[in-house]
Amino acid sequence: MAVLSDPKSNHLLAALPDAEWQRWLPSLEPVALPLGKVLYESGGKLTHVYFSTTAIVSLLYVMENGASAEIAVVGNEGIVGISLFMGGGSTPSRAIVQSAGHGFRLKASLMMEEFNRAGPVLHLLLRYTQALITQMAQTAVCNRHHTLDQQLCRWLLLSLDRLHSSELVMTQELIANMLGVRREGVTEAAGQLHKAGLIRYQRGRITVLDRDGLEQRTCECYAVVKKEYDRLLPALLAR
Repeated sequence: MAVLSDPKSNHLLAALPDAEWQRWLPSLEPVALPLGKVLYESGGKLTHVYFSTTAIVSLLYVMENGASAEIAVVGNEGIVGISLFMGGGSTPSRAIVQSAGHGFRLKASLMMEEFNRAGPVLHLLLRYTQALITQMAQTAVCNRHHTLDQQLCRWLLLSLDRLHSSELVMTQELIANMLGVRREGVTEAAGQLHKAGLIRYQRGRITVLDRDGLEQRTCECYAVVKKEYDRLLPALLAR
């Protein structure tokens, strides 16, 4: 399956200095990322890292009974598989595509070679990891202290920031799994946003009609996460 996508649509790849970019380019493998594809399972050994260009990947923490909740989302701003270069090799989370699209992958061995050079790539990846940890921490706080309505707004806004359109292909069941709540709760929250004229939901598609309205309705958590990414990504792109 041909994947027509520019690797530099991914912010981290676009931030690579020219020497590193030329070294990476022949090894970047284009991949399709269909909805529901699992990039790695809990406890599994990572063979590749992934750089999304048009897809969104959800990082989920999975309980022993199979229940799960999202701890972060990764799109064209980042990389999936940070546990590889953070020294763990594996992670208790699962990475699954929540919005279909395309991306590129790089073999784990090549990533480690580059990371161990202790050059610009190391600093680039550590800055991104700092932003991702902020998102994970804020997600935990949000899930504990804020309403489902606010959580859904935060989730929609974070997803929109990683897409090139205002439409998400997403069932309420999948959203419920991401947020770790009952489907009925998502139905009610989505209905409230629909009545307020903020979104349109039909046949598994969510279209955001009023982004500003979502930002006004959500909690502080979205702004905290966005501010940290905005603070770090310009520094990355300037390197």
